[in-house]
Amino acid sequence: MSMATPRSTVRRLPGRGSYDRGVLNAILDEGLVCHVGFVVGGQPYVIPTTYGRRGAQLYLHGSAASRMLKAMRGGIPVCVTVTHLDGLVLARSAFHHSMNYRSAVVLGIAQEVVDPEERWAALRAIVDHVVPGRWDEVRPPSESELRATLVLRLAIDEASAKIRTGPPVDDDADYALTFWAGELPMRTTVLPPIADPLLASGIRVPTHVTGYRRPNGAGLD
Repeated sequence: MSMATPRSTVRRLPGRGSYDRGVLNAILDEGLVCHVGFVVGGQPYVIPTTYGRRGAQLYLHGSAASRMLKAMRGGIPVCVTVTHLDGLVLARSAFHHSMNYRSAVVLGIAQEVVDPEERWAALRAIVDHVVPGRWDEVRPPSESELRATLVLRLAIDEASAKIRTGPPVDDDADYALTFWAGELPMRTTVLPPIADPLLASGIRVPTHVTGYRRPNGAGLD
């Protein structure tokens, strides 16, 4: 089934669009924060949150009192986006300045996850998406914590990726200008871990922290 639909098809610079599930999954799996767009009471909102992926399902979670999650549970259309900034593109003209990026957009209607096994797997996917291997090294959620948590799934069926790479594209007449042009690459850098001041003595930093890298490949295909 193609993820390209009239709504998800890239209109602006369509050559940068992709509907390949592998491309989309790679963008989702590398990201840490998604932005969820929805409308409640005629007012639009865009809320950042963490997420996790298992196969063709995207999972979101949060407080059962969350306005966003309660609204989504009601069956409203939502848009989830993930963006990576890979660099600034500096052209010879102000008009042609741009950015190199990879973005994913997933559209659909989320459903509440009520099956206990799927809820558990979804929460594990979210934790391990952020820090692979972390779930097995911490206390799992208690029954009261599970009751206070709402978990939603969004099928990755209607989606697209959009990617820009490479140097600036200037007007032919501008290539002879003497202004510097090129790219400023950007990457997310992980700094050395800082232990909790209240950490008990003798606890070593685990390898899933010392060896932390992105992308993490936490998604389960």
